[in-house]
Amino acid sequence: METARVLVAADKFKGSLTAVQVAERVTAGLRRVVPGVRVETLPVADGGDGTVAAAVAAGFERREARVTGPLGDPVTAAYALRGSTAVVEMAEASGLQLLPDGVFAPLTATTYGSGELLRAALEAGATTIVFGVGGSATTDGGAGMLAALGARLLDADGKPVGPGGAPLAELAEADLSGLDPRLADVDLVLASDVDNPLTGPKGAPEVYGRQKGASEADIAVLDAALTHFASILGPETAVLPGAGAAGGIGYGALVALGARFRPGIEVMLDVLGFAPALARATLVITGEGSLDEQTLHGKAPAGVAAAARAAGIEVVAVCGRLALPPEALEKAGIRRAYALAELEPDPAVSMAQAGPLLERAAESIARDFLRS
Repeated sequence: METARVLVAADKFKGSLTAVQVAERVTAGLRRVVPGVRVETLPVADGGDGTVAAAVAAGFERREARVTGPLGDPVTAAYALRGSTAVVEMAEASGLQLLPDGVFAPLTATTYGSGELLRAALEAGATTIVFGVGGSATTDGGAGMLAALGARLLDADGKPVGPGGAPLAELAEADLSGLDPRLADVDLVLASDVDNPLTGPKGAPEVYGRQKGASEADIAVLDAALTHFASILGPETAVLPGAGAAGGIGYGALVALGARFRPGIEVMLDVLGFAPALARATLVITGEGSLDEQTLHGKAPAGVAAAARAAGIEVVAVCGRLALPPEALEKAGIRRAYALAELEPDPAVSMAQAGPLLERAAESIARDFLRS
């Protein structure tokens, strides 16, 4: 097919390959079968970890700042900048990825560093900030972030409450008058793939607390503390979609920073320039490590497939593991999925050999879709 123009717009394979590496391996496999095929790569992310890397791959400048990590130690966090638009990823400052193996702090992990990272973007002149939230180690409702941006969260003695979600039970007063004035002139977009409320059975502590090391008792403590936090800052915001994102940092951004919530993949496709790239393509290859039920709820491949289907362009997917039946793929707009597990059934070997296996999967795509 001489005129084939392939757009590779895939997310990372978590634990194996970055989104950039996925694009490189797919390109190599396609060209092994169809040497002259035109391939454009646009690594994508849905607001969670990998979002800054995707922006940098799309031409943003990588910037770094020294900020406070989730346990209070200093960490180096990256954000991305192009013109007056910044992409800030809370996982860079407050993510699970920053915790030592086996170490969790569900009650005291703080988003303070995420606030410092937002401040760094303000200092760089950003007037539009895409705030990608996901992969957090924290459940503090964004309290640490607000403190870093100038809010004063005080107990009954007029002292600042401690870091993390649990100390919010002691909150007596929230003074937001000291928030960085530059925030008033910024379009802050809360980009997330989850639409949970802050508290309750579908809230941040109950749904995501366990993966951050919280026991059942911790979850009850955090839910009560965040409910109290919201009673002081604004309970009506706590039920909005996205308030429960990333341990409730979504709530802090919505209630105090004037943020607006948008599904992460939609925002990122806009920011990365997906529409013009799509217009140049005759076939789109998307994917992520596991294509499963979660994929259908706002993950990157579903967003890519929906946009491509609307444009009448065929989509296939690559993945490590496929847990969706053909009818679910078809409903999502994905013609066919190529799973590494079909080539190597041992998950450990498949993850270790993900690169070469992905090239083989791409060779199959080329034979099935690119040869006349």
